[in-house]
Amino acid sequence: MGKLARSELAASTGAVAELRQPDLLTIILFAHGHPLPTLTPERFRLETGSKIDARVAAATWSNIWAVLHAPTLSRVSLPVPIVQVDLDLPLPEYAHDGDAGLDLYAREAATLSAGGGRALIATGISIAIPMGHGGFVLPRSGMAIKHGISVVNGPGLIDAAYRGEIKVILINTDPDTDYEIARGDRIAQLVIQRVESVAWQVVESLDGVDRGGGFGHSGR
Repeated sequence: MGKLARSELAASTGAVAELRQPDLLTIILFAHGHPLPTLTPERFRLETGSKIDARVAAATWSNIWAVLHAPTLSRVSLPVPIVQVDLDLPLPEYAHDGDAGLDLYAREAATLSAGGGRALIATGISIAIPMGHGGFVLPRSGMAIKHGISVVNGPGLIDAAYRGEIKVILINTDPDTDYEIARGDRIAQLVIQRVESVAWQVVESLDGVDRGGGFGHSGR
């Protein structure tokens, strides 16, 4: 993506000079978070404190916006190391461009008994999630609506320090029908997203207005 973005951005803006990769990434992240009418070189410099080349900052930002939203640049990828514990299974993948969840596959067959049957299903992969991110395992909507299959602890949390094989705890909520899982079936979705570390600030009282209630207080 870097080479394509670098050349297209330079061509569209007239900024033929070399673009440093940090500057390019800063432009991408900034532009995707602002509507076009508010996207100006002055605001860019003010909000990012960037030392980016003046010729780039003064370029035609509407052209930059168009380039950044081209299909080839629609996804900014996060590198995640992965070990295929089972080489015969495909890597987790997005079903469609723009999807948030990666499909996870069953490494083994299992039967989920009706009325709450559970099973721990291996997926054949181990991953090293970058620090500052977490992995979240969610049910597949089709399995949920058609068969009542869900993830018991959904979303299941995968910490950045975890290095074991990813496994999914599935449950069958259908009261009457058992559910058969075959090896290679898509059984859940994996979402990897940024998470914040908390630094507690002990105070005497909390800011804001307490709305009260909770736990169904507002009705059905």
